[in-house]
Amino acid sequence: MPRLAAALAAAFVIAAPPTVQAAEILRVPAPPGAPPIASAVVVPAGARLVFLSGALAAPEAQNGPTETQAASALARLDAVLHAQGLSLGDVVSATVFLVGDPQKGGAIDFAGLNAAWGRAFGTAAQPNKPARTTVKVAGLVAPGALVEIDVTAARAD
Repeated sequence: MPRLAAALAAAFVIAAPPTVQAAEILRVPAPPGAPPIASAVVVPAGARLVFLSGALAAPEAQNGPTETQAASALARLDAVLHAQGLSLGDVVSATVFLVGDPQKGGAIDFAGLNAAWGRAFGTAAQPNKPARTTVKVAGLVAPGALVEIDVTAARAD
């Protein structure tokens, strides 16, 4: 009987399927001339997903222009991601809420957003680009806030 048990155990080990590596995250490039975003991001089954709440600029940056506020909000998100063992390079999707800038006649400062965004995504040091939606809103919870950003990060380990 012990030989039968050993033979069955050996057969099971031989017949066991090999370990499958997780598929990589696929980023579909945006058309040329677009901001540093992806047209789509495909996250494979089994990837680790982390959903971050919206971040505003740090209090000392909340009265600054859109570019300053966006950079500050991204830095705050990056700190939360690092605490989870991730980085901005793992961001696969973002929603940006912009308030019209009183200094620009109530228009959103899309160029300011993209300037800060371009320092965080699609660079030589951090080439990954997330899918992004930008929405103009009437206001945010903090007085003077022009930018709020929420992100989803994923890692296919």
